[in-house]
Amino acid sequence: MHRRNRIRHGGASSGSAARRSSAGPLGACLRRAHTARQARSSSPTELLANDAVWHVQTGGPLDGDYHGRDQVFGFFGRLAEETGSTFRLDVHDILANDEHTVVLATLTAARGGKSIEVPVANITHNRDGQVTEFWPAVTDPKAALDFWA
Repeated sequence: MHRRNRIRHGGASSGSAARRSSAGPLGACLRRAHTARQARSSSPTELLANDAVWHVQTGGPLDGDYHGRDQVFGFFGRLAEETGSTFRLDVHDILANDEHTVVLATLTAARGGKSIEVPVANITHNRDGQVTEFWPAVTDPKAALDFWA
């Protein structure tokens, strides 16, 4: 019998406390960073390694690899400009160990009369409690391409 894996979004489940605690200090730090960003607080530079690489492949004007904190934070600024500061991530869960983190979230944004709401999995490689590399993965690539076109 084939069993399908299911991911529950929102709400508490019997395993949610265990998942949160297994994320460790980096997972807790990422959760704080997402909360701070949603509250429009300043960006948490201590979370991002000086030599971090941020990969963006959306089919839009922001595509490319951003190297180092200055370029990554520059990308965040351009993202805010392109979306009129409407870009949001509603974090559902964070799965982390010392080397990798996966943030399960719903991305919402508006741009040029278009809007998007799509589940994403943002994946990072970590070193010494900091993000060193980032890759986004959307569940509906066509919606992302249409949004950025």
